Amino acid sequence: MSNIVIDRQAAINEPLLPTLEQLTHWVGCVFSHHPDDDRLELTIRFVDEAESQALNRDYRGNDKSTNVLSFPFENPPGVCLPLLGDLIICHAVVAHEAKEQQKPLEHHYAHMVVHGTLHLMGYDHIEEQEAEEMEQLERELLATLNIPDPYHE
Repeated sequence: MSNIVIDRQAAINEPLLPTLEQLTHWVGCVFSHHPDDDRLELTIRFVDEAESQALNRDYRGNDKSTNVLSFPFENPPGVCLPLLGDLIICHAVVAHEAKEQQKPLEHHYAHMVVHGTLHLMGYDHIEEQEAEEMEQLERELLATLNIPDPYHE
C-alpha cells in the first residue's frame, strides 16, 4: 500500500532498528486485511527501557518496560483525520525476547508491529475469545510475510 504514512521515530541510537520500508511492509500487511479502513497514518517510535517503563506506568499502570505499547488516536467530534495512532516499541525488550525465544530479531519486530497495529485497529486480548481471534489473525498475517507462528512453543 503506497498511501501508508509512517512517522518513524528513533529515540535511541541503535543500528538494528527496522527501516521505514520494513515498517511500511509490515503495517501494509495488516491494512491489506482491512481494506476499508482509511486511517493510514501512524507513528512508530523506538525507545529505551526507561521511556517504555514510564509510559507503561503512566498510561497502563504497569511499572516495567514492555515490548510494544499502542495508543489509538480518537478523532475529536467533527474532526476527521486519517490517524490510526502511535506504537511505542522498546528495542531492548524486543531484542531480549527474540534472543530468549530463539527467533530472528526481524521476525520478532514484525510480530510486534503487526500485534501493535491490530491493537490500534481495535483488536484486544483481554478476554480468552478475543485473544484466540487476535492470535489467529496474527499467525495468518505473519504467514503471508513468511514468518513462522510466533505462538508455537
